[in-house]
Amino acid sequence: MTETAQEKNAIITGTIWKQLLLFFFPLLGGTFFQILYNTVDAIVVGRFVGKEALSAVGGSTGILISLFVGLFVGISAGSSVVVAQFVGAGRREEVHRAVHTSMALALIGGVVLNVTLLLFSETMLRAMGTPEDIAGLSLLYMRIYACGMLGNMIYNFGASILRGAGNSKAPFCFLVAGALANIILDLVTVMIFHMGVWGVALATILSQYVSAAATLFYMIRSKEIYRLELRRIRVEREYFIRIFRIGVPAALRSLMYSFSNVLIQRCINGFGTDTVAAWTVWERIDAIYWMIINSLGIAVTTFIGQNYGAGRYDRVRRCVREGMVISAGFTFFMIAVFLTQKEPFLHLFTGDPAVMEIGREVIEFMAPMLIAYISIEILSSSLQGMGAVVIPTIITIGGVCLLRIVWIYTVVPRWQGLHTILYSYPFSWLVSSAAFWIYYEYFVRKKRIYSARG
Repeated sequence: MTETAQEKNAIITGTIWKQLLLFFFPLLGGTFFQILYNTVDAIVVGRFVGKEALSAVGGSTGILISLFVGLFVGISAGSSVVVAQFVGAGRREEVHRAVHTSMALALIGGVVLNVTLLLFSETMLRAMGTPEDIAGLSLLYMRIYACGMLGNMIYNFGASILRGAGNSKAPFCFLVAGALANIILDLVTVMIFHMGVWGVALATILSQYVSAAATLFYMIRSKEIYRLELRRIRVEREYFIRIFRIGVPAALRSLMYSFSNVLIQRCINGFGTDTVAAWTVWERIDAIYWMIINSLGIAVTTFIGQNYGAGRYDRVRRCVREGMVISAGFTFFMIAVFLTQKEPFLHLFTGDPAVMEIGREVIEFMAPMLIAYISIEILSSSLQGMGAVVIPTIITIGGVCLLRIVWIYTVVPRWQGLHTILYSYPFSWLVSSAAFWIYYEYFVRKKRIYSARG
């Protein structure tokens, strides 16, 4: 039996919490190195260029890039679920077709994102109210970053395929290679050649192509079920529909999160460059938590997708419960880390006194609020793994996007201030959590997900 087959079998038959964590930790490591792309950019420019450059590579640019990339990464989640369910059911030929349709979508998505960001970056940055003193640098960073979209999509779709098949180790290795390339290139372009924002953007896109090339090479050379044959890359209608049926709602959820964050960023931009820089620092610190919780969500989706495809419904329910316990443990641990280590975190990014003061205020407010998010990722990932995507999308649109929009246009004008804006996060998380719990219980009862073999 091959290594991948052993991993697949363990996901379906092994001890749940052990297999979940064994699959989770390579995902966590991979996500950590993915976050390094932007975090290293922020550290290098914040410490060696200035707070204007720090705001330019974060702030509005970070939100807009996340919005567009998240749209197609959400679609790639459809690839992961479809592959996982076919693998669990032992339908090898259908796995092959899903793999090649997914890679065709990666190529299409990369070109679309490249053209969109090149053409509309200036308009979008202006619409977000980007401060004038960083507008030029922000536009420069976005236009250079756009050239790396093809590599970004190839890696993300390829990684989704591998994870759906039960292989979380290979994507981790590819991201390590890309992140190390990014760190080296950042230091060379900024500290040796003094290229500033232009240099960190160039370093980022080159490192993305390193990860993409490694992913393609691995899949082409592989003898496993996810082997890629370049001549077979095409969009097949049946598998396109399957992937989009799951991926588009997931993409819409990501889009709604990002769109609401765009509005919040626009409000924060109104407080000036110091606040934008402080918020950028919090986003980079906060990314550690999202790195953990999102990796756990991907692990849960794959685990449930394969067990659901194999008819192991008893393991589906148990995975949700054990995933929830793990999620709560990580959340409380990270809250403690953020609150006790806020000074070292802030000093890592900036030495500006005004930015430091605002940063302390933001961390002390936002960190404890993460408690409200504990169940959302596990429940939404579980439902996605079972193919339930429409209602979770509606919950996200209503509970996250619409509630935050209402908050921004009704509560914020009445009680103006940074804290009023920040309260939109825990408020929307609590409402969404309640809605997800109600729908999850309804769904598992409707599908009779109780018995040992379905």
